[in-house]
This record gives sequence, C-alpha cells and structure tokens, in this order.
Amino acid sequence: MTTTTSEPEGDGPFPGTARHTPVIAQEATTEIPVHLLFRDDVTGDDSGPEDFTHGWSPPIALRPAVVARRLGTGEQPRIARPPVSPAPSGRPGPPEDPTLFERPAAVLSGWTGVVAGLCALAGIGAVLWGAGAIPARLIALLGLPVYPYRGLSIDLWCLLTLGVVIALFALGGIGRGQVGHAWVLTLFGEYRGSVRRTGLLWMSPLVLRRRIEVRLRHWRSEPMPAVDAEGAPLCVVVQVVWRVRDTARAVLGVEDHEEYLSEQVESAMARVVSQLPADAFADPVRGSAAAPMAVGRTLRDAESVGGTLTRMLQAECSAVGIEVFSAQPVAIEYAPEIAAAMRRHRIASLDARHRDTVLTSVVDAVEETVRRLTSRGLVELDEYERKALVKDLTVAFYAHRAAETER
Repeated sequence: MTTTTSEPEGDGPFPGTARHTPVIAQEATTEIPVHLLFRDDVTGDDSGPEDFTHGWSPPIALRPAVVARRLGTGEQPRIARPPVSPAPSGRPGPPEDPTLFERPAAVLSGWTGVVAGLCALAGIGAVLWGAGAIPARLIALLGLPVYPYRGLSIDLWCLLTLGVVIALFALGGIGRGQVGHAWVLTLFGEYRGSVRRTGLLWMSPLVLRRRIEVRLRHWRSEPMPAVDAEGAPLCVVVQVVWRVRDTARAVLGVEDHEEYLSEQVESAMARVVSQLPADAFADPVRGSAAAPMAVGRTLRDAESVGGTLTRMLQAECSAVGIEVFSAQPVAIEYAPEIAAAMRRHRIASLDARHRDTVLTSVVDAVEETVRRLTSRGLVELDEYERKALVKDLTVAFYAHRAAETER
C-alpha cells in the first residue's frame, strides 16, 4: 500500500497556483532550489508584513547558499552560511612582499670553528718549527728539539698561506647568540636566513650580520599634536607594546623599523582621534531634566579608542614584520592655548548635569510626598493649597540637597 501525505486544497503561496501533494513513498528525493524556500537578509521596504495571498513582491537581494543533505532521507536542506568576518578596521595596509620572509640560516656550533682554528694555528706552528723559523729560545722553553733555519721554500709558503686562511675563516665566523636577539645574514645583498639560536655559533665570515632585537618591547611616545572631530587641538600620548615577528622584513623590508613604527603610530593616532570629539558637553540651554541630551561616544572611552588604534597599527605594520599587541592612549589633553577655556566649559557642563540631577530627584520626592499625603487621607487640599504645598516642599528639599552637596 502506498502511503501519501496530502495538504488542504486551495491557493498556493502565489496567486493562481495550487498546492502540490508530495508522495513520500516510491518517490526519489530531488534537489530543491533553496532561494525559493529561504530568504536571508532581504533588503527593502520593511514598512509592513508581506501578504502572499494578495500579492508578492520579489526579494531585492539574496545571498548565495550551499545545500548539504543526504539523498533519499527527506532531510530538511541546510544552508551553509559563510563565516562572518570582522568589520574592517579602516583602509588596507601596505602589501607584503611574498618573496621576503624569515627562514632559518645554516649555522654550526661555535666549538667547531674554535677547534678548526686551533688546528690551523697548530699546523702553522708545526711548519715554522720544522723550518727552523721559530726562535731557539722559545723552542727551548717548550722543550722541543731545535732545528737549524734552512729558509722557506715555495711549498712551505703555500702551506702557511693555507693555514692562515683556514684559521681566519674558522675564527672569524665565531659569534655569540643572545636571548632576545637575532642575526639577519646577507651575502652580497642576498638574504641568506636568520639566526635565533643562542650560545656560541659559527657563521660564514663572508656574510654580513645585522643584529636585531626580538624581545617584547614597549614604547611611549612624546605628546603628539592632533585634532578631534570638532576641530579642537589636542596633545596625545600613546603607549605601544610590540615586538619583531619577522626579522627579514623588519631589517630588509624597511630602512628603520623603529622609525617606521613611530611614524605609523602618529598617523594612526591622528586618524582615530579625528573621528570622535574629545568630550561631549551637555548643553545647559537644550539639556534639561525633562529631556536630557544624549551623550555619544568620545575619546574618553580608552578601551574603544585603543582597540581601533591597535587594529590600524596591526594592518600597517604587518608588512614590515612588526607585531603590535596593544596601542593605548595614556593621555589625551587639550592643547595649552585652549586648555583653560575647555576646562571652564567642562566644569560648567558638569555643574549643569548636577543641577538637573538634583532637580529631578527633588521633583520626584515632592511628587511622592504629596501623593502619600492625599492617598492616605491625611490632608485635603484644593488647587491653591496643593500648589503652595508643592512650592514649600520643593524649596525645602532643594535647600537640603544643596547643603549636603556643599559639605
């Protein structure tokens, strides 16, 4: 027996169409166009609900979807949504050089160079001793037999030259790796690798070594001039925690990575500061207890400003191998020429807000007192007496609050 599932007859989702009666058994599951079943973030007029029985307005924008299901199971199609990427922090940073990146250099243990150098020096001494070129007194001190000097032939000169070259090559490549520092090696202008190992090392003496610090560092800037969103001149001090992540890009990708970082800090700070006002002063004329003004975001929100500044610096400094962990403004002050005027403006704004707060609390207290007196039947007041009582209570409460504030 065939099992079927039917739906009530009538109009379908669109005018003039009938509902389809799907057969569950003895029917293969087919692909269903997802864009006809689901609507995802449709942009358009949201003035009212859609009525599919009287009309249908096509979606304006649909996101592409990927269906994943098991055939023959009747499983509800699933939409594979793309991962939500974080909001961009601003304009993209400079592109990275794909051919320039840090890689380990070929180095040996420093004791290898020491042993090779000592062996070369010992060979040179043996050749000179056998040729009688070493003073007899020195040979006598060492307890060795003294040979007469017979001159140095061309063969001995070649051996001495080879020994000197080996000794210089072995001893000249010895270096010392320190914790928190790295060597960047170049040979005739070509990058040959970086060395982050510590201890006694041997590197080819033909390469040019450049030492760079890779420890975690912090840098505090001098007061830098800037302008906020309202055009007020400011002096900003920023503290940056950073380190060198890619030694090749930090040394070879830019002339001076520390100077580059300081200039990018100043540039990013100017961009961030120019987007917000330093303070949002309440207007004493328009702001009131009945309709207080909404105070928006300002530069006093150090967490938000520091996060935006950090993301900007990360995008700008990634191309030169610098990793920025945090960039936080530690001081945002007005420039000396307007500091006094803005300080008076700030004090007046705080005073206005305080008065509005006190007046609101006094009015609420008076309203509650009059309501309790009248609801419990303690007093019976006409309109004139009510106004007088409200006036007296307001004066008394406000005077009491003002006296407490002055304390």
